[in-house]
Amino acid sequence: MASPIATENSSGEFITLALVIKTQGRRGEVAVELHTDVPDRIREDMRLWALLKTGERREVSVEDLWPHKGFLVLKFAGVETISDAEPLVGAELQLPSSERAPLEPGWTYLSDLIGCTVFDVEREIGPIEDVQFGAGEAPLLIVPGGAKLPYEIPFAEAYLEKVDLERKQVRMRLPEGLLDVNR
Repeated sequence: MASPIATENSSGEFITLALVIKTQGRRGEVAVELHTDVPDRIREDMRLWALLKTGERREVSVEDLWPHKGFLVLKFAGVETISDAEPLVGAELQLPSSERAPLEPGWTYLSDLIGCTVFDVEREIGPIEDVQFGAGEAPLLIVPGGAKLPYEIPFAEAYLEKVDLERKQVRMRLPEGLLDVNR
């Protein structure tokens, strides 16, 4: 049986907990898509860093939060209008890696998989360069595919055999033809 995975995406010193999808409401609220399996990971009075699309990182403090239509709505201190919130759209909401929550034994942060080599049974596919979250249920492991487009491998428990962080290996059993389709 495969190890459970905590799906928080990493960019070096920071871990991405959520992505700001849109403004929500008239008082500066934003709707976010969570990139974590830890249910109460974001909470009131929490300090986060917003990595804006410009590359600038800005500190924000969660004043209030509530679920709404499949998203989590966040109200940040000092963000009072739609105009204040608009620059946050597209931003990754991050936490310093040093502040990430301790995991239960047997769990692994998805961010720790970057740099690991993916194997399909015994066939080496390649190193994980990135993890993307999209419309699907499972995050996608992005693995270079030579001269062609990179492989997008669903990181689904049904395909996962073993994660060995010491050996930097992710062993999977992928359905036949999946690699040809997901490029």
